[in-house]
Amino acid sequence: MLHSLSNGEPWFAAKSFGYGAGLPIAWQGWLLLTAHCALLIGVAIITEGRLDGKDWLVLIVVGVVPLPIYAARTEGGWRWRWGSDD
Repeated sequence: MLHSLSNGEPWFAAKSFGYGAGLPIAWQGWLLLTAHCALLIGVAIITEGRLDGKDWLVLIVVGVVPLPIYAARTEGGWRWRWGSDD
């Protein structure tokens, strides 16, 4: 199972316009996106909508930590794209 996580294949499609990752194109991408969303929702539920200083830090860390994985596993990497001719 671990070998399928490190096979070097992209997990996310490149966006046609703008910067960042598009939708997942592999099960690993769907797993990462689902886990990321679940963690963000979990933090929101645990804090019950009342965010103090520490809760903001946890929310930011949970939101930002997976971004390098998204960038590394996006087809063609993250860069600004202007459309299909790019």
